[in-house]
Amino acid sequence: MEDPQMSGLYWAMVRRWFSSFFHRVWRRGVMRSGMVTGLILAAVVGGLSLAYREQGRGHVRRIKARIEPVRTGAPEPRPGGQGALEVTRMRLLGSAMPEFLSVTVLPGRGMNVLQIGAFIPGKGEVSLLASPPVEGAASTMTGSGADDDGQQSLAMGGAFEVPWAGRIWGVGSQAAGRLNAEWHGHAISLPGSAQAGSNGGLMLAAGADSTDTTAFPDGGEVQAVYHMGNYGAHWLSKTDVTITVLLSGRTVEFTVAARNVGDVPEPVGIGWQPRFAIFDGNREQLRLHLPCDRREEVRDRKSGLPTGTLLPVAGTAYDFTARGGVALGRMGLDDTFASLHRETIDSDPSAELTDPANGYGLRLVASSPDIKGFHVEAPADADYVSISPQYNYDDPFGQEWSKDNDTGMVVLQPGQSTQWKVRLEIFSLSSSQSPL
Repeated sequence: MEDPQMSGLYWAMVRRWFSSFFHRVWRRGVMRSGMVTGLILAAVVGGLSLAYREQGRGHVRRIKARIEPVRTGAPEPRPGGQGALEVTRMRLLGSAMPEFLSVTVLPGRGMNVLQIGAFIPGKGEVSLLASPPVEGAASTMTGSGADDDGQQSLAMGGAFEVPWAGRIWGVGSQAAGRLNAEWHGHAISLPGSAQAGSNGGLMLAAGADSTDTTAFPDGGEVQAVYHMGNYGAHWLSKTDVTITVLLSGRTVEFTVAARNVGDVPEPVGIGWQPRFAIFDGNREQLRLHLPCDRREEVRDRKSGLPTGTLLPVAGTAYDFTARGGVALGRMGLDDTFASLHRETIDSDPSAELTDPANGYGLRLVASSPDIKGFHVEAPADADYVSISPQYNYDDPFGQEWSKDNDTGMVVLQPGQSTQWKVRLEIFSLSSSQSPL
């Protein structure tokens, strides 16, 4: 058996040999030759060059993007049974322009855009939508009582409306809480009542079947897929819906794609109902611009039921076509505006809400040609203004519309798809991005 003392002696001799070698080769050959100094200088110069190059490209000062579930110290709130997702980006250092910073969506509630964060010079970081925090949304979105069929989604954030936008009226049904409508001779049973109609489509409380997130240098994207089937036996065919939200510094893009995966034709309407917050009680001085030449006439303000007539807005209090918009004043609105037109030959129809007191504006660009109108909800005593770009008019199946009047519903044959796309822009009123 080997003597432990001899093993220790041999090990000590080996260590002394390596120590001596290191001293001769490293300290005398490298340190005294100035090689280390040269290596350090080269590393410093290389690092500075890389930083300068990246700064020139805007990478260093631009952003750190992330996409993650919204987390708090308490148990994670889960509206609709699924956690909220947040896309964020960092503000450009030294920028004096308004820009988007974050988007929070609820995949368990039909991808409701609960909040959009932004930076506004002179005001700082703000929340653009009139919404509670995620915890408040989760406590309200219970699926029962006032939230039957997901109706609380229409009272906060920005709800996506599929397979129709706005309201559908019909006739009373023997089933409680249901009404009957008809499309091309096909009966449709919807949640709601003959008096109040059925509001906001059938996806308000839908949970996502899958979600996917991607981070980009200047923001990120979140996408959710919904296999809606026939919407719980309320619709004519089976539908898959994909909703995508893409965040960058100056824009947020929203895309809704609906595909008929059934075996019979179906009508589809799509809309988005964002509730933009009013800051500092400045509601009267907000300015609204709509690229619309007509509006729906309604039988009475209480029901909102359309008469089937589109009235010209020129020369009336509902004319918001002026460049730079028209001050809201004390006027209350709950109207659908139609007959969209382009401001210039190469631009899409755009609605604008500007805030002169805070020096910024928001622009909603209707990128899809099938978008037929903007519904504006702006109660005179409320803290929000809602501008909803949508395919269809109110009550698109109603008998009040003449047969040759296109009410905006897109008919999808089996296997066909439609894509609704809207771009939200933020701009400074004192820059070249100001309204037309």
